[in-house]
Amino acid sequence: MENQTTTNDFLLLAFSSHQELLFPLFLTLYLAALLGNLLILVAVGSDPCLHTPMYVLLVALSLADLCFTSATLPRLLYALLTGDQIISYAGCLSQVFFFLMAGNVDSYVLAVMAWDRYVAICKPLHYITVVTLPRCMVLLGTVLVGAALNSVLHTALLARLTFCSNHALPYFFCDIHPLLHLACSDTSLNYMTVTTEGGIIIIVPAVCIMASYAFIGAAVFQVRAPGRFSKAFSTCGSHLTVVILFYSTVVSVYLQPPGEAEGTEEYQDLVAIVMFSVVAPTLNPYIYSLQNREIKAALAKVFMGS
Repeated sequence: MENQTTTNDFLLLAFSSHQELLFPLFLTLYLAALLGNLLILVAVGSDPCLHTPMYVLLVALSLADLCFTSATLPRLLYALLTGDQIISYAGCLSQVFFFLMAGNVDSYVLAVMAWDRYVAICKPLHYITVVTLPRCMVLLGTVLVGAALNSVLHTALLARLTFCSNHALPYFFCDIHPLLHLACSDTSLNYMTVTTEGGIIIIVPAVCIMASYAFIGAAVFQVRAPGRFSKAFSTCGSHLTVVILFYSTVVSVYLQPPGEAEGTEEYQDLVAIVMFSVVAPTLNPYIYSLQNREIKAALAKVFMGS
């Protein structure tokens, strides 16, 4: 018990070397994430024509991505700049809360966007009456409340644990799995919650997205008009790219059995974490804005006055 504590700081070990190379890299990624997502917010906010369900969902995704990167990257940049890799107990739990919440909102907003694309392609005549702004706001409110409750649950379960003398985390931020590996007290309830409730949080939106695209694919194959595939891709290509980028990495980290992240697997986890928590939120706004004429037109009006 002498080596146990509930208040000691934690040591973030990831990227503890080559700081002079990593700092400009992550600074560039963070600035790019801020710029891209803020441009989306400016474009939608400045153009009343974009105050529609599809663009409201895009704004929600941008806000989640801003929270995603801001929950971890400022602390990483500070560590790379100063060499201070210590994070307080309260700061660690705060990172867990905001990181989980942003990730949950991200995944469910992507699911709602898949439903939006399904209705647009499979039921185009009913789109205006089915996908309404009030309905989207209710869905987003439900997603936000559910994500907040889920984050509170996991953070509270972590706060009840005691930790051993080893407070070194292999990541560049505090996350559930590495923290559970350091705990000295009983973590069975935490692991059960992560495996069941946490797994559902990841699987449910993924299943909804796959079901939406299965119906979209079936509808596209039934249409005999020329250019049907290119038209469908122009409608869904941006969203599908973001979904693949997000889920291909998050699943490899959070749906693996507990205790397997050691050695090479631990390094692979770190690469996957960087991909979905840094690279994906940075690329998302550029994927959408570069593919969307309305977004580019709104930005041209803002910055060029035309």
